[in-house]
Amino acid sequence: MKDIVLKTQSYSKQYGSYFAVNNVNMTIAKGEIYGFIGQNGAGKTTLIRMITGLIHKTSGDIELLGVSTDRELDEARTQIGSLVEMPAFYPNMTAKDNLEVSRLVRGITGKNSVDEILELVGLKDAGKKKVKNFSLGMKQRLGIANALLGNPRLLILDEPINGLDPVSIVEVRELLKKINKEQDVTILISSHILSELSELATKYGIINKGKLIEEISAKELKEKCRQYIEIEVDDSKKATVLLEEKLNISDYEVMPEKIIRVYEHLDMVGEINTILSTNSVVVKKILSKGQNLEEYFINAIGGGKNE
Repeated sequence: MKDIVLKTQSYSKQYGSYFAVNNVNMTIAKGEIYGFIGQNGAGKTTLIRMITGLIHKTSGDIELLGVSTDRELDEARTQIGSLVEMPAFYPNMTAKDNLEVSRLVRGITGKNSVDEILELVGLKDAGKKKVKNFSLGMKQRLGIANALLGNPRLLILDEPINGLDPVSIVEVRELLKKINKEQDVTILISSHILSELSELATKYGIINKGKLIEEISAKELKEKCRQYIEIEVDDSKKATVLLEEKLNISDYEVMPEKIIRVYEHLDMVGEINTILSTNSVVVKKILSKGQNLEEYFINAIGGGKNE
């Protein structure tokens, strides 16, 4: 069983009668890239601020890096790197100087660590260029570099690709994969760009109106969102024989009501229909089906309808 890096139980934040975070039970194992999904106002940033200690809980419990008492949590949070919303830096200083100030303020030893992290995030050649002249993508990478100071075991990123151009998004995505794999850093990342999360996350948590409504692994999600051709016929037994013998299709599933789901040759809808029809199988319905992450998310939160 994998070590648990973060676990919350009935974790809540209440403002008056309003629950910004409502009884959240979240579990993140070592080595995971946890994609945190939710609409604006769903509670993502509030929960992240609670985890990092920026705001206090109203109720519930948290276990972080194996500890749970207040004193232990304060120590454990020194092993978290975080980037919450837009990073703030001294605009008239270089990337290296900004990180050096941050290192000294936070009491992090090892001056060489600044150069190593700048190289890791691709800013080693920024040289004497001042941060005020950085592109948004460079600023985000500098923010991630700042979060990596001190070799954190858990990296928490709130909307790190928001507002980036497509090239910068890919660069940040590949950087996070590299950090996760080479530095053995567990990552919690929230993003509105769900297509990008699907390229990155190994597990997802879906939050809606303060409640964590589902946690699902990337593998489980892939199975649920698997693309297929759905065929409704009058004779499913004969139809499957034809699929195997005429089209060499073996990856299929026979469902109730004489429905067949074909999981391969997804571009052969016309050919499948023709083979079945010309061999006396009545095709009542044939269509391509499946979901992507965006569709799954919308269905999970009830179609995006407000109560």
